[in-house]
Amino acid sequence: MNCPNCGAPLHLTADQESFPCEYCRSVYVPEENEDGVRVLEDRSPLPCPVCAVPLVKAAVADQEVLYCKQCRGLLVSMHIFPGLLDELRARRDGHARVQTPLDRKAFDRHLDCPQCHQGMDTHPYDGPGNVVIDSCSRCDWNWLDSGEMSRIVRAPDHHYAQEDTYGR
Repeated sequence: MNCPNCGAPLHLTADQESFPCEYCRSVYVPEENEDGVRVLEDRSPLPCPVCAVPLVKAAVADQEVLYCKQCRGLLVSMHIFPGLLDELRARRDGHARVQTPLDRKAFDRHLDCPQCHQGMDTHPYDGPGNVVIDSCSRCDWNWLDSGEMSRIVRAPDHHYAQEDTYGR
């Protein structure tokens, strides 16, 4: 990615969603898309497990993820996934949303890990949201289809369910 001001190459700093330019000292902050993802455009060597196009580097809540610009899926490291969800829930505006039931057809799909090319495990996310995710424990990746991260974040969880029960 190049600086929109001077054209110099930009490099993302760890845990940042902006690109400081070493040459003109401007700071470029990509806009968030409708999924809350800041697409950083740098190509990853990994392909999308759904549509096989190259994934691009992106940021969600200051955490680096890989993103498919075609199907809008996310490849998220298992190491940052719990903290990322906590951060997104803390930023959640408004009330939790009622979720649709778990889609059993999601279990019929089989994806290969973009890193090791072995089959990913398809399973319900062990938390709120009624979402089926794909995981590769060998490579520590979680694959979320478009909208699944939002469903998890906006789902009622135990804490919010208690508040609603007691009217607090």
